[in-house]
Amino acid sequence: MNYFLRVLWSNEEGQDIAEYSVMLAVILVVVVGTVRLIGANASNIFSQVGSAIQ
Repeated sequence: MNYFLRVLWSNEEGQDIAEYSVMLAVILVVVVGTVRLIGANASNIFSQVGSAIQ
């Protein structure tokens, strides 16, 4: 059991996966925030252009 815990503790593959997961989560938050901000502004601009054309 002691050997298993030492091997598990020294195994770094799980740490890499956790780091990539955190990086992916941060990137997704940034992308979703940017899309929501641009989406709201784009909707307003299209509404203004539509009103100006009519």
